[in-house]
Amino acid sequence: MIEYIAVIFGILSVWYAQKNKILVFPTGIISVLIYVYLTYENKLYADTGINIYYFIMSIYGWILWTTKNKKIKKEISFSSKQENLISASLCIFFFLIIQYALNKTDSDVVFLDSITTALSLTGMLLLARRKLENWIYWIIADIIYIPLYMYKELYPTSLQFFIFLILAILGYRNWKKEIKK
Repeated sequence: MIEYIAVIFGILSVWYAQKNKILVFPTGIISVLIYVYLTYENKLYADTGINIYYFIMSIYGWILWTTKNKKIKKEISFSSKQENLISASLCIFFFLIIQYALNKTDSDVVFLDSITTALSLTGMLLLARRKLENWIYWIIADIIYIPLYMYKELYPTSLQFFIFLILAILGYRNWKKEIKK
């Protein structure tokens, strides 16, 4: 039952993100706190860590999206070439560090757990900063997460990532239209 609650709030969070609504953060916080427990229990240690990171980044994003300070507040925008290079480099760095750490655990999905976590870490940072490219990282991660969670027999969560994939595609499209306005 707890997994279903996490799934519902996770879907709501991504729904609000693709609609560029602030409710992305409180709904996401509920989901990720439940997933800290679920992923740890299922030996998806990198996903446990990423859910703690999501919690922190949700607070950060909430501040960036609601502040009245024009120097801090973020609006939807494209990443510059330099920001794209930094994001890709961060993703690779995260992958290497996570894979190194997971090789010391009893995880049976080290590579997949590492790559999805690296993509998601990068995607969440870009989401908090309202960069359109966040959706690309989420789309790739969701494509990998779907069979990973099926393998772990977390079927509602696998379905959630299928829905996330659809919402990420819509989010990319919606945010791109918003930029063009």
